[in-house]
Amino acid sequence: MRLSLMAAMVTGALFSMSAQAEDLLQIYKEALTNDPVYASARASMVAGEEKIPQGRSGLLPVIGIQGSFFKNGVHEDAAIANQSLSTRYPTNGYTATLTQPLFRLANWEQYQIGILSATSTEAQFSQAQEDLAVRVAQAYFDVLTAQDTLTSIQANKVAITEQLASAKRNFEVGTTTITDTNEAQSRYDLAVAQELGAQNDLENKRTALEQIIGRAPGDLASLRPGVKLTMPEPAKMETWVASAEHDNFNVVNSQINVEIAHRTVKANREGHLPTADIILQHAHNYQGGDGVYTPAGTADQNTIGVQWNLPLYQGGYVNSKVREAVALEEKSKQDYEAARRSAAQSARQSYLGVASGLSQVAAYEAAEVSSKTSLESNQLGYQVGIRINIDVLNAQQQLYSTRQTLAKARYDTIVNGLRLKSAAGSLKEEDLVAVNGLLAH
Repeated sequence: MRLSLMAAMVTGALFSMSAQAEDLLQIYKEALTNDPVYASARASMVAGEEKIPQGRSGLLPVIGIQGSFFKNGVHEDAAIANQSLSTRYPTNGYTATLTQPLFRLANWEQYQIGILSATSTEAQFSQAQEDLAVRVAQAYFDVLTAQDTLTSIQANKVAITEQLASAKRNFEVGTTTITDTNEAQSRYDLAVAQELGAQNDLENKRTALEQIIGRAPGDLASLRPGVKLTMPEPAKMETWVASAEHDNFNVVNSQINVEIAHRTVKANREGHLPTADIILQHAHNYQGGDGVYTPAGTADQNTIGVQWNLPLYQGGYVNSKVREAVALEEKSKQDYEAARRSAAQSARQSYLGVASGLSQVAAYEAAEVSSKTSLESNQLGYQVGIRINIDVLNAQQQLYSTRQTLAKARYDTIVNGLRLKSAAGSLKEEDLVAVNGLLAH
């Protein structure tokens, strides 16, 4: 009777807590603002977007002004008539130059590389978004798993306490031996040790979630009782694998890096080619005078034309840069293949994790019913004397262990579903909204 009353009190307390509990979507939205890993990826994307105007600058005109101001002093001794000549006068001037690249193929390649680099950082940021969603979900359900473990151990401890009291009473009246009391005491001591370990693990899991959102999380909404999980659509593993090999953002980024490496090879090879620029120039010079020996005057000159340059030999620098770029291009191709295989493997593992998880959930649900029936039978058998105390303790432990494992199987299945979509490059906030709908609000 006391156990039933305690269970009702615990259920009521949990229901009251869940009404004010934070859910997965709330935690995710906070992570979007406070997670430093995600913020770093966002800043990297913003910085990467500047590669476009930087590359474009090599195709646009360069305008500059160069000027000078001097004070000049002249002293001259004349050999005839023992005369000397001294004068001081200023000179100043400026030159304004506009240089418009006319033929610079390497600059064009650099512009294309800038566009690709910006696209690469966008792919990296998209991957960071998916990673954040998975990290939040994993940390969230890790906390729920730790809570379930602690709750299960505490409930088992309460049940063992009742069984220990019963064993002591029966021993006092002589209906059982001291063995039943010792067995119950041993299980109780073990439950106390397990409770301490579970409390520490729960604190660690909450700290991991705090690292993402920047504050200590409150009470978290748990899964609704009896929630039903389903296979992701389409329910065909090779479809998800094919999508991962093409649409996974790490794969996309690796493809972009291959193209960047290819264009880098071209840009370095074009270091052997001539270049040509259109030059527009205006020069203005002024020379002051003393009115006697040095006349004052100004001069203006306008220039327009084409300036070309043909590199002949640069100490082997260009050839070395080409060889380096070719090697890096091969590296980028191998990195792409590695990313493609990794994405495919991740999709397979996640898909099998979901399929296996659903089977485990169904099996543990059946095991929970069986364990509950077994416990009730052993409790009745103990009361009538055909079962001993250890039988009841084993049945209790089996029931609580099954419930704990069932809850973890559900959490792992949900997270594997999110990992599957992330591997395929299709994980969106709407997927977290759908998972959030499975929680008790």
